[in-house]
Amino acid sequence: MRNRWVIPDIHGCSKTLKCLIENNINLSKEDSVYFLGDYIDRGYDSKGVIDYIMSLQDSGYDIHCLRGNHEDYCIRAWEDDQKRFLFRSKVEKDSRKNGANKTLASFGAKRPREINKFYIDWMKNTKYFIELDDCVLVHAGLNFKIDNPFKDTFSMMWIRDFKVDKNKIGGKRVIHGHIPVEMSLIDMLKNNNYEFLPLDNGIYYENKDGFGNLLAYNIDTNEIVIQHNIDSEYSQR
Repeated sequence: MRNRWVIPDIHGCSKTLKCLIENNINLSKEDSVYFLGDYIDRGYDSKGVIDYIMSLQDSGYDIHCLRGNHEDYCIRAWEDDQKRFLFRSKVEKDSRKNGANKTLASFGAKRPREINKFYIDWMKNTKYFIELDDCVLVHAGLNFKIDNPFKDTFSMMWIRDFKVDKNKIGGKRVIHGHIPVEMSLIDMLKNNNYEFLPLDNGIYYENKDGFGNLLAYNIDTNEIVIQHNIDSEYSQR
């Protein structure tokens, strides 16, 4: 049986991701995996997360990757840093406040421009959204205040509050990450087939009830597989 899995914000937790993929969902090459973005920052092995996803792609698995706001930060910081010698850009300062120092360390870099362009190009090749027959996958959400929500790519990475207008997206459900949501609320929204389904359970939250997991959502069975964070060190907000 072919399964379509959706995996949200990983935030540098490579061991947790590998355990979820290999021990919990037992991924096969008949399956599809849709990553919702935010592979990097906060956790200590952002490079390892991307390397692992690349290895799945190279091994012939059906992998689809979206861009999160943390990849947006990284790309823009890397590009801005090409033009600078001493002073940090605003986007670099902002990204460091949101966990980028750990990302730089995982790449053995002190400045954004020292990250190998190979990885930046991989981030640039990620998509802003994916529209399937029964749902729309996006990192943060969609801007339903405009006539065509698919035109606003910035909101797809950054929006924090939106009300779904199904008439603008063919009656489909929006599945997204970006904002950590407590597990019982995720379950409630899933079980009631709500018009949107947030999947970010705040993998980097430690010792906070209802949080601290990486989820995999099966679109076809409406099942959620839960893997608690097993990376030994990860940051909190």
